[in-house]
Amino acid sequence: MNKKSNIIEGNFAIIVIVVSIIALWQPAGFLWIKPHIPKLLGIIMFGMGVALRFSDFACVWQQKHLVGVAVLLQYTCMPILAVGLSSILNLPKEMMIGMVVVGACPGGTASNVMAYLAKANVALSVSLTLCSTILAPLLTPMIIYLVLSQKVDISFLSMVKSIFWIVCFPLFDGLVLRHFFSGKLERILPVFPSISIISITAIIACVVALNKALILSFPIAILVAVLLHNSIGYFVGFQVARFLNASVKDARTIAFEIGMQNSGLGVSLANQFFGAASALPGALFSLIHNLTGISLAKWWVFSNGQSNNTKSPKGRI
Repeated sequence: MNKKSNIIEGNFAIIVIVVSIIALWQPAGFLWIKPHIPKLLGIIMFGMGVALRFSDFACVWQQKHLVGVAVLLQYTCMPILAVGLSSILNLPKEMMIGMVVVGACPGGTASNVMAYLAKANVALSVSLTLCSTILAPLLTPMIIYLVLSQKVDISFLSMVKSIFWIVCFPLFDGLVLRHFFSGKLERILPVFPSISIISITAIIACVVALNKALILSFPIAILVAVLLHNSIGYFVGFQVARFLNASVKDARTIAFEIGMQNSGLGVSLANQFFGAASALPGALFSLIHNLTGISLAKWWVFSNGQSNNTKSPKGRI
């Protein structure tokens, strides 16, 4: 079981790329996953809960200043980047709108998965996502209105219900199971990262299949804009956290949270209030932030191993 898990974890990026290509070639084979995405996310969050302890969240409370800074970055850095990159790359108005909408969204559960796979601070990651998502019904419409002069509505109750069933409930179940059956679970804990990888790969494949036409018709400028938006978000999150004396582990966690947006919400809002063309940046973001997140998680795990083997100085990125 451990060997199979290591093979899956070690080849995560390759698996995602291959499955994504297959989804572009034969999208019908992956469309059936769509109604099961909430369940897959729940499975991922349950796996994280089993890997955590209640004490991990107590430690997050001691770092509440980091939570505040990260949420502030989420709702300032990413919208500003969206406007700046759209202007620099001279994007069409519809594409600029889509970039702003994605930039105004909260962090998504994908950041929790990447923190988990990168062996970063998962409890901090989940806390950041919860905080930014709870604030989304207020801050996301406000940012969109300030930049685009367009009112959008996000149901607070709907978002809270979604957070509870997809994030909180399975995570809490995993925490409780780990608390009472810690000894019995130790042997099967190594398999949960592979289950998470399989689940996130299925979600990515479904997203690619659903957005085949958009992905295959994109202008290069949009791809560059989305890739820069995502990558600069990682960089800013990491550097600001390190400037505030956060550990490398916590800085990596914040990098994922800032760089990875709730692109599903972005696509939904763009479609509903601005039209299908404006949904293109969000659709591309769904694919790109998962691919870059996987690659970054893999690199950081590899660099951790290298640091341990060579006894590198503390704080190496």
